[in-house]
Amino acid sequence: MKTFAIGLAAAAMAATSAAAEMTLSFKWGNIPLCTSGRPNTVANPEFVLRGVPAGTNRITFKLKDLNVPTYNHGGGTVKVQMSGSGKIPAGVFKYKSPCPPSGVHTYEWTATAKAGSKTLATARARRNYPE
Repeated sequence: MKTFAIGLAAAAMAATSAAAEMTLSFKWGNIPLCTSGRPNTVANPEFVLRGVPAGTNRITFKLKDLNVPTYNHGGGTVKVQMSGSGKIPAGVFKYKSPCPPSGVHTYEWTATAKAGSKTLATARARRNYPE
């Protein structure tokens, strides 16, 4: 498991401000177009996290098709250090790509900040595929 630096300033704000929340954003990136219902195994997109709580030592990512929530697209886990830009680069882990069998589906990435077995924060980001 690779280790990545996550925004120290954002973590400090989250620890001192009750209103601060962890946020997540992403773009699909250069994954192959898939509309057959048979997902490809692809590298994760770049993620941007803000407001990561102090004490976080890893973040787990999970993808869900909100139109077919029982399908397991997988995800991955990355170790983090509290400094840097808040970006998790593309290509850190593999998952099953979005691949609706017909039309457009809505997909949601969930990022969960953890310290040991304790969940510190959760953030979600949705995008349609294909866009």
